Order: sequence, then structure tokens, then C-alpha cells
Amino acid sequence: MLEKYPLHFKITKERQTKHGDFRIQSNGKAQITVNHSLNPYAFLITLIHEMAHFVNFKNNKRKVEPHGVEWKMAFQHLMLPLLNHDVFPDDVLRVLAKHMKNPKASSGSDSKLVLVLKRYDTPTDKILLHELEMGTVFQLNQMQFILGAKRRTRYECLEFYSKRKYLVSQHAEVILVNPKL
Repeated sequence: MLEKYPLHFKITKERQTKHGDFRIQSNGKAQITVNHSLNPYAFLITLIHEMAHFVNFKNNKRKVEPHGVEWKMAFQHLMLPLLNHDVFPDDVLRVLAKHMKNPKASSGSDSKLVLVLKRYDTPTDKILLHELEMGTVFQLNQMQFILGAKRRTRYECLEFYSKRKYLVSQHAEVILVNPKL
């Protein structure tokens, strides 16, 4: 695909806020970036997601929504040949096939897909936020928080020192500081 389409592909350092990105540079050339830290399956899914943005832009310019019907169709079309056991292990394939029926703007918003892909990440000493009990103290991005109530897919967390409230993704990888206050 990368040979077929005229674009610049770049593997980047890890970014906290996104796995990949598509943009048209100031020189008019298309560029796709994907974080180097993703496991092979998450990397491929992210690359295809961004390729779908490129195809959508090529066909529609900026006349349609970035994650609208046209993007979903492009994503499904590009992913379909890859939905097999030669590319993905069975557990990922089953969840990904369901995800692709109506793909979300971010694979991070599909809890089942996030969890199955995490199985293939390099092991760390971090814990997923949703595995902690309310009242647990944890560290995220050099700050300490107290875990509060769940609000749909995020948790309300109180920053320990400033007392400011933050909404944190249930899939955030955190470091346990104190089991419970």
C-alpha cells in the first residue's frame, strides 16, 4: 500500500495523545505517522486507519467528515484483505472483525479491542486504571491521583496536591502508589 500511494510515511516516537496521524503538509504532500512503540497488531491497525484518511482525502478532499461514512468505508475496504489468521491471531481477529463492522474514530474507544491488543504489548510494571479500586492512589504523567467514580468510559480522579479533578481513560496505564486511602 505504501508503494501504491504517493505519501510520506514516518515512524515516530511515542505520543501520549495519539497512535498515528494523517496530514497534508505545507508543501501539499500527504504524510502518515505511526508511533514506534505500538505492538505489531496495533501498529498495523493504526497504519490502515491513517491510510483510510489518505484515501478519503484523495477521493473527497475536505468535503466530508474525517471519520464519517466515507472514511469508514475506506477503512473497511483497506482492512478487509488483512482480516485473516495469516495476519492476526484468533483473539485479535475476532474482536477486530466486530470493530470493523462500524469502526470508531479511535480504536481506543473500543474497550474490547484495546484490551485484546494490550495482550501483545511489552510487559511493564504499570496497571490499567480500571483494575484499581476506588480510593486507590496512583501515578500518571508524574502526578499523583486518587481514583474516584467511573463516568462512562473514564474515571474522575482527584490530583493529590492541587485537588483538581481530571477525567482519565479507564485504559490508562498507571503506577500504583498506595493501595487505598
